[in-house]
Amino acid sequence: MSEKTSPLIKIIRFYYDGFTGMSAWGRKVWLIILIKLFIMFAILKLFFFPDFLKTRFSNDEQRSEYVMEQLINSPSDND
Repeated sequence: MSEKTSPLIKIIRFYYDGFTGMSAWGRKVWLIILIKLFIMFAILKLFFFPDFLKTRFSNDEQRSEYVMEQLINSPSDND
């Protein structure tokens, strides 16, 4: 068994073997975790975090100027 396999293939096999050998309880827990991640990243971003820069500025130059201004003039500099 002196077969050389890439690290990526080893990682994929590791997780595949782990998930296929998992108990029903473990699969349910992972399903809950994946659903929660989907809700956090897809649904919440879509409804609660609109693209602030895209709605306020019409082109990339204006957006970049605004970001630079915000980074340079941080609230702690106003003291």
